[in-house]
Amino acid sequence: MAPESKRSEPKAESGAHAQRATATEASRLVDERIRSLGGWRGETLAEVRRLVFEADRDIVEECKWIKPSNPQGVPVWSHAGIVCTGEAYKQVVKLTVARGASLADPRGLFNASLDGGTRRAIDIREGEVFDAEAFKALIQAAVAENLRSGAAKPPGRGRT
Repeated sequence: MAPESKRSEPKAESGAHAQRATATEASRLVDERIRSLGGWRGETLAEVRRLVFEADRDIVEECKWIKPSNPQGVPVWSHAGIVCTGEAYKQVVKLTVARGASLADPRGLFNASLDGGTRRAIDIREGEVFDAEAFKALIQAAVAENLRSGAAKPPGRGRT
């Protein structure tokens, strides 16, 4: 691919091409984040990412909240709204499910942010066994909730 400065395409693109470019950039940033973490946290975030895509092939990977103190941003997986974010801290990899409070959690994956009215989180510590099938089911339920709640609300102010 030609360097960015030599491309003849306009900078402000629309449609599927712009979405692919954005998705490619987001995937590159998530790849960088995983590499920079290394060790168990990088491995865990990579595994979570794989499971999210297995759970929903239409998921969109993004990086949000990019700032000087966090130049790679936060990995975000969306489908009809944010489904899950993946953050790495010293002791845990935290997966926050945006509408987690609305979801059944029969396997008890949610173990953090349990007091909130909307979100729920899963903290994964080094060496913990993670229930991959239960997590994929939770992602699928989160997507279904996004689709259900998005379909129930007409577009309003600030929505597109």
